[in-house]
Amino acid sequence: MFVITADQVDSRNRADVVAETQASLQTRFGSALVLPVDRNAGDEVQLVTDDARTALDIVLALDRTNDWSIGVGCGAVREPLPDSARAATGPAFFAARDAVQSAKKRQLRFAIRSGAESEREPASDLEALTDLLLTVRGRRSAAGWELYDLLLTGITQREAAERLGISEPAVSSRARAAGIHPEASSTPAIARLMNDLDTRSVEGAPA
Repeated sequence: MFVITADQVDSRNRADVVAETQASLQTRFGSALVLPVDRNAGDEVQLVTDDARTALDIVLALDRTNDWSIGVGCGAVREPLPDSARAATGPAFFAARDAVQSAKKRQLRFAIRSGAESEREPASDLEALTDLLLTVRGRRSAAGWELYDLLLTGITQREAAERLGISEPAVSSRARAAGIHPEASSTPAIARLMNDLDTRSVEGAPA
């Protein structure tokens, strides 16, 4: 299981965005969540999913806003699950709490932890790979994001060029500068590694 706990950055001095984030994440990812998106500890959102790609997509969505320190915990949860994420517990929840506390101290404000002691090093390796992806996305310009969002709808670069009113070579150049194609190839790979880590974390969790 994947538990994502995100803490709003500088919440004492900024407008509260927890409620609107909670609603938007529920709308976008609700069908892939094990429990509804929850508000936790005042300025946190918490999500629980058993799907690695969904967990990664949630991380990317939260990171894009620059509003959150994001922690991911992998591993077992205590069953049966309650009706709300904030009432649930287990190694994955403890790992997510450790992760978000670590994320607050990291430049990219992201961390991932395993609920199994034996998987600490693989989790650190996965964190480093995800850091690279977040760095690429963090350097993307507004024009790069405009193209990214268009291509995300499934249209071709030729069609994107027509919509943007620029040439195909200009679109190709913008895509390279934005790192769009490396992201497209790396996200499935990172999701597979997350799934592997979760499987091993569950198997290695304390009885």
